Formats: sequence, C-alpha cells, structure tokens
Amino acid sequence: MIEDIKKACQVMNEGGVILYPTDTIWGLGCDATNPEAVRKVYEIKQRSDSKAMLVLVDSPVKVEFYVDNVPSIAWDLIELADKPMTIIYSSARNLAPNLLAEDGSVGIRVTNEDFSRQLCQRFRKAIVSTSANVSGQLSPANFSEVSEEIKSLVDYVVTFRQNDISHPKPSSIIKLDKGGVLKIIRQ
Repeated sequence: MIEDIKKACQVMNEGGVILYPTDTIWGLGCDATNPEAVRKVYEIKQRSDSKAMLVLVDSPVKVEFYVDNVPSIAWDLIELADKPMTIIYSSARNLAPNLLAEDGSVGIRVTNEDFSRQLCQRFRKAIVSTSANVSGQLSPANFSEVSEEIKSLVDYVVTFRQNDISHPKPSSIIKLDKGGVLKIIRQ
C-alpha cells in the first residue's frame, strides 16, 4: 500500500491521473488544484467541464482551506456521519476553476477509508474523486468493473484492493447554502 501511495502522489504531482480505490467506489483522481490535470479527467470521462467533480480530503480541518465561510452545521454533519458523505459548499477557493460548478460550489468528502485517507495525507492537497467510468455509464463498485478503456487512459493504476469484490455504495450528498440551508441530494 505504501508504494502505491508514493507512486500515485508522484504521478499526481506531475499532473497525471490515477485510478484508485476510495471510501466508496473506484475513482479517477488528480491534483484538485491543477486545471490541466482536471481537464484530463474530464477528457477521460468524456464529460463536459460544466458538471463539477468532488474532491477528497483526509481531515475536516482541510475543508476550511478549500471553502470560504464553512457553515457551522457542516462540522456537526461531518462528525456525526456514519457512512461516506459528500457536502456541497457554496463558495469554493484554492481549487482548479474548471473543477467547480458554474455557481462556484464544490463537493468535498472527508474520507475515513485507510487507503484514500493516507493518500490525501501524503499528497497534502485535495484529490479529485470521480467515478472511474465514461460519463453516463455505470459507476464501478470494484476494480473488476472498471473498463479496459478507462484503465488504458490513466497514468497510474493503484494495485491496492484490486481483488476486493465488495459493492460499496456511493456517498450521500448534502448541499449547504451560505445561510446553512441544507438540501439532501442523495441519501
């Protein structure tokens, strides 16, 4: 696992795209602060950059670096979450502009899964996390469901958990507006 993390960080530091296991499904990842790397992910997914992608961080503290004025309810939601939860914040900052939604919002998930948490810790920046599929196709729950096309288009494929055939569920998604107004997008 450690060698995978080192290699994945090296690839992302060089602007590359990785295929990796997350706290939910297998995902495509890159440096969330690098617009060129983010563009590569959109190309691989054959997806318009008007549709935002979420990012992973390893600690609630890091949310404040990427969001201007985190609503106080966010801290309770993060602390009380018993499964992976993505929160969409209305005013993102310090991220690649082409990663954000048209309204300037971004989805951030604090990962507690061992591999993705350690990857985020070592990389020291937010990491894009979007399903490892062409837009419109089914999201791969495990490595065996990732298409050969996707595998061939990334710069590095993580070996950790490739034999895991479990089917984790996608994260819940909650949108928080500036006034702390909460909207459940996906449970």
